[in-house]
Amino acid sequence: MRRFILIILALATLFPSLAQAYDILVLQSRRDPAYEDVLTGFRSVHSDSLRVIVLSDYVEVDTVRIVREDRPRVILGIGEAALTAARKVRNIPVVALMSLGITNQRASHPNLTGITMFAPPERYISIFRNMKTRRVGVIYNPAKSGWYLRLARQAAEEAGIALVLREVFTPRETIERLAELTGKVDALWMLPDSTAVTRGTTEAYFRFGQEQNVPVASFAANYLGLGASAILEIDRLAMGRQADTMVTDILKGKRIENIPLGFPKGIRLKINPSVLKHLNIAIH
Repeated sequence: MRRFILIILALATLFPSLAQAYDILVLQSRRDPAYEDVLTGFRSVHSDSLRVIVLSDYVEVDTVRIVREDRPRVILGIGEAALTAARKVRNIPVVALMSLGITNQRASHPNLTGITMFAPPERYISIFRNMKTRRVGVIYNPAKSGWYLRLARQAAEEAGIALVLREVFTPRETIERLAELTGKVDALWMLPDSTAVTRGTTEAYFRFGQEQNVPVASFAANYLGLGASAILEIDRLAMGRQADTMVTDILKGKRIENIPLGFPKGIRLKINPSVLKHLNIAIH
């Protein structure tokens, strides 16, 4: 009996004809606490009907077929795999979250919008100004975060801060580019760039900070334990609530091309007091 029930549930998920009508198709990449937080935030303020498909639960999900037969009005994609699956759909709006690839997809997918994984650059520049730093090193891949650096450079110039940029096109170049910054910067800025920052290169940033005696600003709380001086962390519940505004506008008839990609509004500053004390830096 248990096996029979599981088969029926699987069929109801994969074959839309067995599912109830709904307005929002939620594609969630996998069962991950971060993604669950985003969805919880969204559900806390959104009352329209929705259907959730966790992609990792299935070998393959035919998103195009589901959309054709279910006819949802909006897709909400959470995570990189969800964005990849939603990208195949061109006839309804897609709001993407928790994905680094979203910023490079808008031009070729006019039905796509969402919220980036980057904090507004002004927030980081404010941290560097507070630290009284003047030369900030940044390693980045132009194809993935070049758009962000263009905004950041403008904000930095207005604050009297010079960004010392080094480009990388493969992760293995990161350590060489970091070495080029030796003696040339008084702070280091880690971006959520999947080429510049990987499992294999993360420690090199903090090793550089220790050897050069400079602060490292980053984007994830777990980096505080590795030696980051300060991080700007995205409030995932707030991101879900922010996504509700976008989805609601679409359901009310607003054209998706008039809903620009947004920066996350819920951003929390966290600091590492021991590292800042060692560097004799105070953040107010």
